[in-house]
Amino acid sequence: MNFKAAFKAMKEGKKVKLPSWAGYWAWEDGTIMMHCKDGAVIDLRDTKRPEYTFGNMASDDFVIADEDNCPELGGVATFDFGEAIKYLKRGMIVTKRSWHKSGMYLELQVLDAHSKMTAPYIYITIDDTYRIPWHPSQADVLENDWMFAE
Repeated sequence: MNFKAAFKAMKEGKKVKLPSWAGYWAWEDGTIMMHCKDGAVIDLRDTKRPEYTFGNMASDDFVIADEDNCPELGGVATFDFGEAIKYLKRGMIVTKRSWHKSGMYLELQVLDAHSKMTAPYIYITIDDTYRIPWHPSQADVLENDWMFAE
C-alpha cells in the first residue's frame, strides 16, 4: 500500500512497516511514532535522517505490521527477490526462511583490484564452509520469504 493508505491504517490503530523493516510506524498521541529495530521510539518529526525517512514515505510497499512479519512484534521481516538483490548490492547477506536453519545464505562478491573475476558473482554459502556460485531458480525469484541472514 502507498503512504496515503498506510496513514489511513495508522489512524485506524494499525501498525505499518515496509517489508524489510524490523520495526514499524504507528499513530500515537497525534503523530507518527517510529518504533525502531533497536527499541528506540522516535517521533517522525524528530528524524535525524529526513532523506531516508521521506524516501520511505514515498514507497508503495507498506504492509500492516504484525507478530508474523515484524521483529519488534516477535516476527521475522521477509521480502521479495527484488529486495533481496537490492540488499546484496549493498553488501548485506540474505537467506530464505526455508534455508535459514540449514545455514545457507547468499552474498555478493564484487570485483576488486586483485580479482580475476570479470563480473560480480552471487555465492551461496552452506554451513560457513561450502561456497559456490549461485543461480536462482524460478521458484527463488517468485518467493517472498527472503530475509536477512544473522
